Amino acid sequence: MEHEASKSAVAVPEPNLVERFREVRLRTLDLCAPLTPEDMMVQSCPEASPAKWHLAHTAWFFESFILSQFAPGYRVFNPEFPWLFNSYYEGFSAFPDKKLRSSFSRPGLEEILRYREHVDEAIQRLMECGAPQAALERIELGVNHEEQHQELLLTDILHAFYTNPLQPAYLPEKEPVKGAETSPIRFEHIEGGLHEIGFAGDGFCFDNELERHRIWLQPFGLADRLVTCGEYLEFMNDGGYSRPELWLSAGWATVKAQGWSAPLYWSQEDGERSVFTLRGAMPLSQMTDVPVSHVSFYEADAYARWAGHRLPAEAEWEVAAEGKPVEGNLLESWNLTPIPTSESSQNENRANHWGDCWVWTGSAYLPYPGFRPLEGALGEYNGKFMSGQMVLRGGSCVTPRRHIRASYRNFFAPETRWQFSGIRLAT
Repeated sequence: MEHEASKSAVAVPEPNLVERFREVRLRTLDLCAPLTPEDMMVQSCPEASPAKWHLAHTAWFFESFILSQFAPGYRVFNPEFPWLFNSYYEGFSAFPDKKLRSSFSRPGLEEILRYREHVDEAIQRLMECGAPQAALERIELGVNHEEQHQELLLTDILHAFYTNPLQPAYLPEKEPVKGAETSPIRFEHIEGGLHEIGFAGDGFCFDNELERHRIWLQPFGLADRLVTCGEYLEFMNDGGYSRPELWLSAGWATVKAQGWSAPLYWSQEDGERSVFTLRGAMPLSQMTDVPVSHVSFYEADAYARWAGHRLPAEAEWEVAAEGKPVEGNLLESWNLTPIPTSESSQNENRANHWGDCWVWTGSAYLPYPGFRPLEGALGEYNGKFMSGQMVLRGGSCVTPRRHIRASYRNFFAPETRWQFSGIRLAT
């Protein structure tokens, strides 16, 4: 399933929206700069999309939901594009089967880039001429939508390069990664009682973060860091993937059906394990204190049970994180891999390692009390996915800075592994 978390406009769009729009649109092109046109055609799994499609779809969003509705006299770039690059908005138009996106050899990359230029110029004219409030809210929505696709683009490229027999690196290794001793996990005690969760503030948020509401929690403890690759290897060496008593029934069925024996992107050759990253394959021996990522909810839950703990509820995670620097290893840093726990603990600005991997929670993805989807086709974005998904919290090493906050709710099916998803234990 493709998804970007659901969206909600705010009452007052940020004052520097023109500059932010330009920065985000250019950043998407920067992310594609290391790719060849051939790279940008690959769709290596049903959940992923080609990079060229991401370029087109994000332009489609601005054209379809802003320009066509708020820009007088606007003419669409190509009359075929409104349905061709629709993702799943049933109320907007028909759309091609997602698994066919890699077959879109036409339009070519040059035409897609012209499409983006056409849309960018029209959006900037609209803002310069005094766009109405509703249009500004949609533009801010579109900017956040594109940032979500920036993250999806990188996760899709990682999978594409992993499945390539040559396993090329997206970017060269930034600096050598050195394995280090990891301090034992400590659990921060959080008092129980009545707490509030949900977005609170004047800035942008997605509609699934609303409404803010009160919830009762029992006292609990939350780990001060993520589970590392070295710790997860201990679970594997203790027969973690061959012990059905550790797994939920659906998880055990998935392990057997998919033949899982390690996280996604882990390989073993001649007795040596390696982990494939956006900077190429790295020896596992050099990543023992790096947070484990690309595990499913089922794997995270089984590990927690093996360790004698559990996964946090999403409300527990938010209560523990609120008011703390929820930053993590940000996309702007171009690290592209989770930061070792030893390095993170030495940086006060990265307290508690909140944002290097999305954290699976034990909570099903459901609406908050008072949830109201947007009107029209945009309202499809959230409510129709509130079944069969599990909530992830925090952010990852490829999540844009503005999207890592205490109230952000991500969600995926429990078997999903191609995201930068990790484990934080609770008691």
